[in-house]
Amino acid sequence: MLGVFLVWYSLSKVSIEELLVYAKNANYTWIVLGVFLGLLSHLSRAYRWRFQLEPMGYNIRLGNSIMAIFVTYLINYTVPRAGEVARASLLTNYESVPFEKGFGTIVSERIADTLVMFAIIAITLFIEFDFIYNFLMQTFDPLKITVALIAVVVFMLVFFRYITTSRSKLALKIKAFVNGLIEGALSIFKMKKKWAFIFHTLFIWGMYVLMFYVTSFSLEATSNLPLAPLLIGFIAASFSIAATNGGIGSYPLAIYAAFSIFGIAEEPSIAFGWIMWASQTLMIIVFGGLSLVFLPVYNTKKT
Repeated sequence: MLGVFLVWYSLSKVSIEELLVYAKNANYTWIVLGVFLGLLSHLSRAYRWRFQLEPMGYNIRLGNSIMAIFVTYLINYTVPRAGEVARASLLTNYESVPFEKGFGTIVSERIADTLVMFAIIAITLFIEFDFIYNFLMQTFDPLKITVALIAVVVFMLVFFRYITTSRSKLALKIKAFVNGLIEGALSIFKMKKKWAFIFHTLFIWGMYVLMFYVTSFSLEATSNLPLAPLLIGFIAASFSIAATNGGIGSYPLAIYAAFSIFGIAEEPSIAFGWIMWASQTLMIIVFGGLSLVFLPVYNTKKT
């Protein structure tokens, strides 16, 4: 429902007719290049997954890994995070990997991705600290920001003390969950091919950023954007994917919100967001649909 509302809201700001004009005048060479870079990131993710399974004695076929990745993204457009469950289930069905072990590797790789995302945010804050600081001071009351930061720190300290000292079932579950996340993150450095895993993780996110960057050249209004709005737009768009199924409706609005900070016009910002989202979504629909069809065929041939 939220995705439908956000689609309606974005179209209330820029009509379908106006979006079609932007789409008609777009340079599709850059859009196709962006799709290709996104495809490379997904292939790298499929190859990286095998590094996590090898230490447990499972040498899964690359074809199954690739198709499971695309099926994951496709299913996430219907039910949020259901794709990860389906991905582990596919591994169980076609590669005889126990569900809990397959799902554990998925959680582990999400932790690695989260760490890289935080690194991108930190780099953006470092590069554009003066601008972001001045924007926050001009937009929000400094006293309220200070009080909010103090409140967050106090809450984290109280929460940490609660889960470390309390013996309640809830506290023990939270503690076990946090310990599992930490163990999952540290397990990356214990695998035999940890440097290859780290390389592919950086490659995946490098392709994400580069995909966003090159697609900006597809519209004349966004072709000369400086680094700051592109990085902040990328971060906002990345978080928007978790807000709705596959970023439906939220993706273009997140980019518009980020670009508006830098005074970039509303229409090209939303149009760029829709072009980015639509091109990547089309790729997922095509390759995800083909994967659903060919997975049984591919594994029947094995049998």
